[in-house]
Amino acid sequence: MKAVHFGAGNIGRGFVGLILHNAGYEVVFADVNGSLIDALAAAPTYDVFEVGLSPRTWTVDNFRALNSATDEAGVVSEIASAEIVTTAVGPNILRFVAPLIGRALLARDAALPPLQVMACENAINATDALRGHIETSLGDDFAAVSARAVFANTAVDRIVPGQAPDAGLDVTVEDFFEWAIESGPFGDALPSIPEAHFVPDLAPYIERKLFTVNTGHAATAYFGAAEGIAPVAEAISVPDIFTKVKAVLEETKSLLVAKHEFDPSVQEAYLEKNLQRFANPYLPDTVDRVGRAPMRKLSRNERFIGPAAQLAERGTRPTALLVAIRAALTFDVPADPESVQLQAILAASSAEDAVTQVTGITEGHPLFDSLVQTFESVIQSR
Repeated sequence: MKAVHFGAGNIGRGFVGLILHNAGYEVVFADVNGSLIDALAAAPTYDVFEVGLSPRTWTVDNFRALNSATDEAGVVSEIASAEIVTTAVGPNILRFVAPLIGRALLARDAALPPLQVMACENAINATDALRGHIETSLGDDFAAVSARAVFANTAVDRIVPGQAPDAGLDVTVEDFFEWAIESGPFGDALPSIPEAHFVPDLAPYIERKLFTVNTGHAATAYFGAAEGIAPVAEAISVPDIFTKVKAVLEETKSLLVAKHEFDPSVQEAYLEKNLQRFANPYLPDTVDRVGRAPMRKLSRNERFIGPAAQLAERGTRPTALLVAIRAALTFDVPADPESVQLQAILAASSAEDAVTQVTGITEGHPLFDSLVQTFESVIQSR
C-alpha cells in the first residue's frame, strides 16, 4: 500500500505521516522545500517523540521523498498509483497542490480503486476546498475522471510545537491525537487506517475541534502575549489567563452542545482535557508561534469570529470571546506578516471599517456592534 502526503514539515512527519506509516503504508512525502526533501531522501529513518504523561518514541521508515516543485512528473506518477493522498500544507496552499492531483487522476488507470483524497488541515471542509481546486484545474476534464477519486473531509488534532534548531528530521509531538474522517464518501471501502476513526457526520467534530482546541490554544497565546509571557504552558498556568481561557471555552461549549447536541458532560471533559494539553510542560511552544497569522485566525469562519457570530445569531452576547478577540488585536509581532498587516489596518481605519476588513462581519449582523466596541477600545488605546 502507498500513500502520497503533501507537506513534509513537522505535522506531516510527526502526525499524518506517522499514522499512515503505522497503518502499513509506504509514505511518499512531497514538498517544495528542497533541503528538507533532500534530507528525507537521504535518511533511512526518523524518530517521533511523543511527550506527556504517556511518552513513547516511534521510528518511522519505509518512506520516500519527492520535490513537488522540481519533479512534478514524479509526484503525479506516484499519486496515480497510490491508494491514498493526504495534505498538511495549510488551507491557502491547497490550490497549488490541486493541479498535481488532477493530472494524476487523468493518468490513473480507471481499473484501479478510487484514489482516497483527504486534506488534513486546520480548516472546515478542507477536502471540499481541495476538490474544488482540482475541478477548477481540470475544467471540463474533471467529469471524466471524477469517479477515479473519493474525497472525504477530516478533522485532525495534535499539538506539534516548534522544534529545536538541532532536531533535524526528528519531531517532538504531544502524546494525544485525533484523526476523524467522514465515512460516507467511502461506502463500504473505508481506508485502512486503524488509528483514525470514521464518523457518519464530520461537521460536529470539525467544529468541536476548531472551537475548542484551536480557539483555546490561540486564546492562551494572545492572553500570554499581552502579559509578555513567551511559553504557552507558562501562560495557561497564570490563574487569570486560565480563567479567561476557560470562560472562552465555556462559551464555545454552550454553542457546541446546543448546535450539535453533544452531551454536556462529554464536552466538559473534552474542554478540561484540552486545558491540560495547553499546560503540557514537555511541549516547548511559544505564544508567538501559536498566535501567528492573526488575520486568518480572526477571519469570518475561524476559531474566534465563527463561534462568536453563531452565539450572537442565537441571541447570546459572547463576552469571553470578545475579550479574547481584543487580546488578539493587540498581538504585535514584527516578524509575523499578518500581525504587521493587522496593526496597519487598526492604525489607518475606523473601527467599523476595521471590523469588516478583518472579520468579514458587516453592519446589521448581531455581532457587529460588539465587535465595533471591541475594535474601538483597541484603536483608542494605541
